[in-house]
Amino acid sequence: MPHKGSCLCKQTEIVLDSTHEYQCICHCLDCKETSRSAFSTNVRAPKSQVHITGPVKTYDIVAPSGNTVTCVFCGNCGSAISHLSVFFGDEQVVQTGNFRDFKDIPIKTELFVKDRWAGVPSIPNAAQTQAMPAS
Repeated sequence: MPHKGSCLCKQTEIVLDSTHEYQCICHCLDCKETSRSAFSTNVRAPKSQVHITGPVKTYDIVAPSGNTVTCVFCGNCGSAISHLSVFFGDEQVVQTGNFRDFKDIPIKTELFVKDRWAGVPSIPNAAQTQAMPAS
């Protein structure tokens, strides 16, 4: 079942042709800054199954790993859409907060829990990872 979502202003639409049974939370500083929140919720999807239409802009950052990460966001409202990196190979990370149906998909993993904000509890039964696991 494809997932369909959009940015805040609805000008950028995202369709995932892939099916996802779980998602992850990331507590790293880059995801906090991109999401403007305490963490981001994400899935990794094959690039060939991610379709983004509408105005987008990109910018590159260097992750703590030294890899360049290309951040994709709506060119109008600035909503974070996805991240691309050589680390992800043929996949890209897509922010699930842009999709209404991901509210029903469980969290399986929390990344960068070493950077979790005080007062944000861990997700029961989710794997707790200190940093980014090897690809």
